[in-house]
Amino acid sequence: MTVEVLVEDDPRCEVEELVAAAEHALRAMHVHPQAELCLRIVDPAAIEVLHEEWMDLAGPTDVMSFPMDELRPGTPERPTEPGVLGDIVLCPAVAAQQAERLGHPVLDEMLVLTVHGVLHLLGYDHAEPDEEREMFTLQRDILADHLATLGRTTTAAPAPGSRGARG
Repeated sequence: MTVEVLVEDDPRCEVEELVAAAEHALRAMHVHPQAELCLRIVDPAAIEVLHEEWMDLAGPTDVMSFPMDELRPGTPERPTEPGVLGDIVLCPAVAAQQAERLGHPVLDEMLVLTVHGVLHLLGYDHAEPDEEREMFTLQRDILADHLATLGRTTTAAPAPGSRGARG
C-alpha cells in the first residue's frame, strides 16, 4: 500500500503512527496492497474551507474524506482492485480540542480519526443508527487490534451510539 502524507500544518504530528494505523485499517478491510491513499494534515482554516465547500457546514471539523475510485472492502479471498482510495484530511488542532474534552491523548484521537477516514473512503457512513453501529464497531475493533499489536490500548474509540463530536 502506498500512503502519501502531506503535512501542511503541525509538523509535530506523529505521521508514522497515522500511516501505521491507516495501513492496518486497509489490511483489515482487505484493500489491495497496491491501493493508494493520501493523508493531509491541515490547519483549522484549511479544513474550514473544505467543510464549507463540500458539506455546506460552517466552521472547522476534525476529519474529512474524499473518495476517488470508490473502492469497497474486499474479502480475504478477494481483495479490492488496485486503485486510488482517496484523501483523508485531518486537523490536529480540532482533534486536540476533542481529545482534551474527551479525556484521552491527542495521538489516540488522531488514530481514531484516521481509521474513521479510511472507513468513509470504503463507503461506510453513520447517518443512520444501523450504519453508525456498523461503522463505529468496525472502527473500534480495527483500532483496538492495531493498538494490541503495539501493546497499547485506548479509550478513544467510541462505542456505537456514543458518536460524540466526531463527524
